[in-house]
Amino acid sequence: MLVLVGVAVVVAGFALRRNPLLVVGAAGIVTGLLGGLSPREVLAAFGTGFANSRAVTVFAITLPVIGLLERYGLQEQARVLVTRFAGLTAGRFLALYLLLRQATAALGLNGVLGHAQTVRPLAAPMAEGAAERRHGPLTGRAREKVRSFAASADNVGLFFGEDVFLAVGSILLITGFVNTTYHTHLEPLDLALWAVPTALCALAVHGWRLLRLDRALARDLAQERTAAVAGGVAKDGAVR
Repeated sequence: MLVLVGVAVVVAGFALRRNPLLVVGAAGIVTGLLGGLSPREVLAAFGTGFANSRAVTVFAITLPVIGLLERYGLQEQARVLVTRFAGLTAGRFLALYLLLRQATAALGLNGVLGHAQTVRPLAAPMAEGAAERRHGPLTGRAREKVRSFAASADNVGLFFGEDVFLAVGSILLITGFVNTTYHTHLEPLDLALWAVPTALCALAVHGWRLLRLDRALARDLAQERTAAVAGGVAKDGAVR
């Protein structure tokens, strides 16, 4: 039962809004020590876990390249590019990105797009440029809203698109577990086909939300500008 203290460490760390990496690391150390492992064995377990899942951190290799590109104006060029398409709004652009992300994930190309290599340096700045062309200068709150919707387009597209691909790890894990435990003969194709309706529903629902983004931005910006004008008038009247 003492090893469950590690769960309490995780809950307390997230409740106090500490660094997630430090919280999980501390929870792992506490769990290992209470489980009877020596400090050396705990360190070895961390090393083994990192070595076995090192493919997860491959994206970090792209970060220096993206940093250099951003330093030399990648985001500015992305904004300029999107302004050349008159009918492309922020919502429409992100809906197209959602469709592209889901289609590539369904083909197993999960690394083609992503937050580090596409959303931050390209998709989010292009969506901001489209929003600025239609609504004028964005406030900080509106800019963060556009960025959050850009990130959500990537998340939804990848999450619901990758299950359509036959060789994705989750499908292979499910089929292997079910066939071994229940002595059935479940094929990956069966699960992939059942994932198609879910992926289409996710595309329709989130695509509709993205298309409504332009209307929401117009409403929010109008309210903020009205509030700013009213606050300026009240301040000017108080000074006089």
